[in-house]
Amino acid sequence: MATLTLSNEQVIELVKQLPPQQQVEVFKYLILQQWSVWNSLSSYGAERARIVAQEHGLNWDAMTEEERETFIDDVLHEE
Repeated sequence: MATLTLSNEQVIELVKQLPPQQQVEVFKYLILQQWSVWNSLSSYGAERARIVAQEHGLNWDAMTEEERETFIDDVLHEE
C-alpha cells in the first residue's frame, strides 16, 4: 500500500472541501483523540478556580456565571 505524505495545510484544505457532515465526522474524530487530555485539563482548571475563589473568601460553586467571569477578570488583572 502506498503512503501519501501531506502537509498540515494540505490536509486542512482537503477537509475544507468535504461536505459539512463529513467535516463534522472529522471534527468528532479529532476531539475524541484528545478528549482525555482535555478532560484532565478541564478538571484541573475547575479545581484551581475553586481554590483561588476560596482564597478570596468566595464559593465558586455558589457563584453565577456572571460572577465567575467578573472574578476571573479581577484575578487576571490583579497587581
